[in-house]
Amino acid sequence: MSHCDHFVPPNMAEQDDFFTGRCILVNGPVIVGAGPSGLAVAAGLKQQGVPFVMLERANCIASLWQNRTYDRLNLHLPKQFCELPYIPFPENFPEYPTKHQFLDYLKSYAKYFEIEPTFNQAVQSAKYDETCGLWRVKTVSSNDSTTEYICRWLVVASGENAEKVVPEFEGSQEFSGNVVHACDYKTGEDFRGKRVLVVGCGNSGMEVSLDLCNHDAVPSMVVRSSVHVLPREILGKSTFELAVWMTKWLPVWAVDKMLVAAARLSLGNIEKYGVKRPSMGPLQLKNTIGKTPVLDMGTLSRIKSGDIRIVPGIKRFQESGVELVNGELLEIDSVILATGYSSNVPSWLKESNFFSRDGFPRSPFPNGWKGKAGLYAVGFTRRGLSGASLDAIRVAQDIGKIWNQETKQKSHSRIAACCFCFSFNCCHRRCKPT
Repeated sequence: MSHCDHFVPPNMAEQDDFFTGRCILVNGPVIVGAGPSGLAVAAGLKQQGVPFVMLERANCIASLWQNRTYDRLNLHLPKQFCELPYIPFPENFPEYPTKHQFLDYLKSYAKYFEIEPTFNQAVQSAKYDETCGLWRVKTVSSNDSTTEYICRWLVVASGENAEKVVPEFEGSQEFSGNVVHACDYKTGEDFRGKRVLVVGCGNSGMEVSLDLCNHDAVPSMVVRSSVHVLPREILGKSTFELAVWMTKWLPVWAVDKMLVAAARLSLGNIEKYGVKRPSMGPLQLKNTIGKTPVLDMGTLSRIKSGDIRIVPGIKRFQESGVELVNGELLEIDSVILATGYSSNVPSWLKESNFFSRDGFPRSPFPNGWKGKAGLYAVGFTRRGLSGASLDAIRVAQDIGKIWNQETKQKSHSRIAACCFCFSFNCCHRRCKPT
């Protein structure tokens, strides 16, 4: 990051001490988020020689994977669908890499492309300033210092899973046991011999319940709504890979019928155990509302054996357990909320046309990567890392094309103009370019 002399407006030098925040001009885009999506965009920009600043609220890359995942986690999809652009997984990695192998891959990826995020910078707001045609991104650091980044392009890569979803339950304050979100769960060893209620039956809820079983806990799993459960593999082939291949030749409804039929043959009738299938097919459901089907990792066999009990929804908490909606009282020691995550974009992005209230682009994949005035989004496709990688390539190429055509010839005049403009329009704070 290069620096220029501080510019202080005439007659404002005596007021400068009143403003502790910094104003930084970014000679390129600002990328919000240092997860896989942000890293993929950064790699593409590096290849095209476009400078950037990457802001990350945590103290490491891929903080969701490093800090908020359980120990037994493996990638649920084959590795070829989870690698980032330009660099594949090492050949010696298994078909479904472990959490630690995936993290090693991401760290090597960042090192290879010399991606150096600015850590501990939580974005408070990002707003487009029509006066100068630039974005103003305000952050607060871990020591409470504030900074404003001024940039031409803003890439939102904070992801679909930025914030944990914690539902409210009647009487939860009365419960004497321990309640944690799945993001804070590491291993079933911590619950050995305990009666644990897992709230949620998605991939995380299913796998946490299995892990609890494997560590001699006594889990019950709340299944409130219908869910598609598919085998991870069909005849030795990845179910996801087969689905992708079939959709190239067949309509989605036909592929859905085949997947459900294969699941019934492989897994049997799961409805008699309390797991109901939706009327809409798994792919159509994923494309319509973003609900991902569960890929069975062995949980269903433990449900069938009775090691994992399926229970209906929670009516209210009590001191020693919960009352279920069917009136049953269930005594438990701990609760694990496998209730998912949400986007946090609406809390800081001051824009209402491109992103909807739920924090996702209004235009569905593959058209949700580019907005107006230099705004981009990566990692909001609801199609995993493969969808994020496709968007990352588009974003990097789009910015790179503009950069190589215009910005290099005009960079010096733009920086000078921006420095003068924003010195008078952003609280007269000290201003330096990158």
